[in-house]
Amino acid sequence: MAQRYGGKYSPDGASSQSVKDAAPKSFKGATVDPVGARSNVLFIPPIVLAFTSINEGAIGMGLGLLGAGALLLGAWLLRGGLTAEAAYNARKVSRRPAFPRKIAAALLAGVGVGIASFANEPGLIAPVIYGAAATVLHLGAFGFDPMRDKGMEGIDTFQQDRVARAVDEAEAHLAAMRDAIKRSGDRRMISRVEQFESTAKDLFRTVEEDPRDLTAARKFLSVYLMGARDATIKFADVYSRTNDTQARDDYEALLDDLELNFSARTRKMLLDDRSDLTVEIDVLRDRLQREGVRIDRDMK
Repeated sequence: MAQRYGGKYSPDGASSQSVKDAAPKSFKGATVDPVGARSNVLFIPPIVLAFTSINEGAIGMGLGLLGAGALLLGAWLLRGGLTAEAAYNARKVSRRPAFPRKIAAALLAGVGVGIASFANEPGLIAPVIYGAAATVLHLGAFGFDPMRDKGMEGIDTFQQDRVARAVDEAEAHLAAMRDAIKRSGDRRMISRVEQFESTAKDLFRTVEEDPRDLTAARKFLSVYLMGARDATIKFADVYSRTNDTQARDDYEALLDDLELNFSARTRKMLLDDRSDLTVEIDVLRDRLQREGVRIDRDMK
């Protein structure tokens, strides 16, 4: 959907003086789409292979379509693998992907190339060589899936699973907000929702790092985000029809309140974690002193 440009000389833009006085825009939370041109271009070979196999007879066409299907499925799995890897890298605590989609994509690429090679050069040696080369090159270009859990040492897996489910639900609410606000066509509100999303994800990461914080943050991950999602959907429906500035101001005020509360909860949980650390250090110091171990350096 086309959107009006929101520069400083646009009708809705800020004046040159206000732009000079405004603080620079923060790019905190900005991410690069993990699915780039390198992976998208892999959808071209199966299309070419399918079309060039149409006039090759029944057997040639069947082999060509089979190879194209393998290549197409591999390209699709690669997109999912890259997205899962980006989510894994973005978190300090994360499980490895349940299914190695990048490795499976490389194997399917090898199978597809091998079938295409067999259709043009019947035999066993050439298809195996071409298929193996395609698999190795695919792995060299895109790498392997994460094969180990990250930051899971000493963490109760049951509690971590509860956190993962709560965070997944919260991420779904944010995704619904992001999709809904685009319907409003207001670039300022779209940017404002992105800013709130970054603040909310700070809370998510804090809970993931210490699952004990889930109880204190559960209302934020479910009730508050669900309400924000519903409010965003209603605002987008109203504003897309009426361009009501009062509705936009009210919605922006709601986002301000939500962001302040989410930030305050994140800071409080971090302070509580620090207080817990201080208690642990004090307990350890007292125990060492009772056992006659002299501590010359202050550990605090």
